[in-house]
Amino acid sequence: MFVASRKTSVDGTTIPENERLWPEDPSAPTALIGRRDLPVVLHTRVVCGTGGGPDKTILNSPSFLPELGYRAVCAYMHPPSDAGFDSIRQRAEQRQTRIVSISDRGPFDLSVVGRLRNVCQTENVAIWHGHDYKSNLAGLWARRRWPMKLVTTVHGWVRHTRKTPLYYAVDRWCLPRYDKVICVSPDLLERCLRLGVRRERCVLIENAIDTTEFRRRRSADEAKRSLGLNGRFLIGAVGRLSHEKGFDLLIRAVDSLVRNGCDVGLAIIGDGDEYGPLSELIRSLGQTDRISLLGFRADTACWYEAMDAFVLSSRREGLPNVVLEAMAMEVPVIATSIAGLPNLIANEENGILVSPDDATALSTSIRRLYLREELRNRLSHSGRATIEERYSFSRRMQNVAAVYDEVIGLDRRRDAGVPTA
Repeated sequence: MFVASRKTSVDGTTIPENERLWPEDPSAPTALIGRRDLPVVLHTRVVCGTGGGPDKTILNSPSFLPELGYRAVCAYMHPPSDAGFDSIRQRAEQRQTRIVSISDRGPFDLSVVGRLRNVCQTENVAIWHGHDYKSNLAGLWARRRWPMKLVTTVHGWVRHTRKTPLYYAVDRWCLPRYDKVICVSPDLLERCLRLGVRRERCVLIENAIDTTEFRRRRSADEAKRSLGLNGRFLIGAVGRLSHEKGFDLLIRAVDSLVRNGCDVGLAIIGDGDEYGPLSELIRSLGQTDRISLLGFRADTACWYEAMDAFVLSSRREGLPNVVLEAMAMEVPVIATSIAGLPNLIANEENGILVSPDDATALSTSIRRLYLREELRNRLSHSGRATIEERYSFSRRMQNVAAVYDEVIGLDRRRDAGVPTA
């Protein structure tokens, strides 16, 4: 059970009640509280709204760490009036993950550093684990007053805004100063090396998912009936509604298929700034009865089960969790050939790769899956096998724990090694 509490930090300042979400109740589950004798990892991240792919990894990590010799707390910086954060809070509670809520009024609100430092002191943090430019900068400043090791995960610089050059500049300064930099795809590792991170400090640990949670339990027809959908061929996509995700290309590809006689529909799960423009595009094409923007969905598993094909149309990516999830759910995948995706997908073996920014290529590949059931079956089975063999979350966390061991100077044998550059 989560309860708010008022705490006084080591330097005598008071931590506001709305910035703490510790499970202080002695009857709280042991998994939620964690063993007090284990080194503490503090995951830190800036988030707006319901979060994204990195939050799946962050919120899932603490439950795997105690058996590997660590316990974890997750500190989230977010706008004070952001209703979307309730979703992250609920997901944390479902996973028995401890979180701290830090009110953050924007990129230049540096008051968060002092509050995060208070968390480090209160929790006796041994390892700071950043997940974005601001948490990386805050970690360097907080370490000036609290001794700890610094680790960061580079998830990918994919969203381009007017502030993007500033974010790049901050990371160029921060990353070479971190003890370890975890990259989720080979292209990101090479980019970090170009930014000046020493080779021995760069580690490739790709994203992964819990294969027990993401496992197909129903046929697509059964899942469609449970969701009240008709029986037409369902194309699915999941992600933030923003330009780099290329949903405009996917919508145009599906429109082309419908106009050429294919009985298909498209369901896009996610929210974001492009909701209005994408809705207008769907209306202008006359496809409101076949193409739906479903908004954020906390439980995507039932929708994956209903999909006959999953399409990632992104213009920019790292190694997206949604593709791993779709493959684990035995949904045949079509994805753009960018970033870490060619390392995951062997074209025509466990998925189909297409060129980015090409609606015609998307349409052609979807049509192939629509017409060829044997191809769908082959890709879905081999996709699941790929995830089980290479992308299980427990194996990933063994590799992450090995990084923690290295930075704090422990020499413990792990079942899985950590690949380095």
